[in-house]
Amino acid sequence: MKQALPKNENIYETECPILYAMEIIGQKWKLPILWYIADADNQKLRYRELERKVVGITATMLTKCLRELETDGLISRTQYNTIPPTVEYSLTERGKSLIPALESVYQWAEGQMNSKQL
Repeated sequence: MKQALPKNENIYETECPILYAMEIIGQKWKLPILWYIADADNQKLRYRELERKVVGITATMLTKCLRELETDGLISRTQYNTIPPTVEYSLTERGKSLIPALESVYQWAEGQMNSKQL
């Protein structure tokens, strides 16, 4: 059930689920990373594949975002003892549960973009 916004409180000082979600996924690169992993075969991508797919991201920023997504429990990291080392990223159950919500936001935004073009 939808809750009303607090009338006499600063929204940033309350426990707002939308703000919580935006803290986790609201940065510029996190959504594309999650989207590419979700769209990949078996929902797994290697580090180098992500580096190629997420155009414009630096290696430092990719590493930072991947670590944060892992800390937040949205992705898991698997390292294989090969030469050179291979690292794969995949969605956790928590990450997989986010995808339908992202698809809904995508459909909403697509409709908004189409209505602006009329």
